[in-house]
Amino acid sequence: MTGTHKNLGGSFNDFLEEEGILEECTETAIKRVLAWQIEQEMKKNNLSKSAMARKMKTSRSSLDRILDPVNESVTLHTLRKAAHAVGRTVKLELA
Repeated sequence: MTGTHKNLGGSFNDFLEEEGILEECTETAIKRVLAWQIEQEMKKNNLSKSAMARKMKTSRSSLDRILDPVNESVTLHTLRKAAHAVGRTVKLELA
C-alpha cells in the first residue's frame, strides 16, 4: 500500500499547494472571516445594515458587497472603514 496515497499524512495546506490553489483558498478564507467578524460586530452593536452604511458614509449595496463572503473586490480601505464603524481596526501582517 506504500506509495498509493502520496498525500496520506501530509497537511491540508500541502495538498492545496500541490493543487496550485493555496493562495486562492487562503484569500477566500480571510475574506469570509472578515465578513463574518464585521457582521458579528454589527450585531453586537445593534447596527442594522442601513445604520452601518450611514456610519461608513456608503450605500447599503456597498455594505452588502463587504458582507458577501465571496466578493473579492472589497479594498483594504473599505474594510478599514467598516472596522472603524463598529469600533474595531484591521490588522495585517506578512507571514
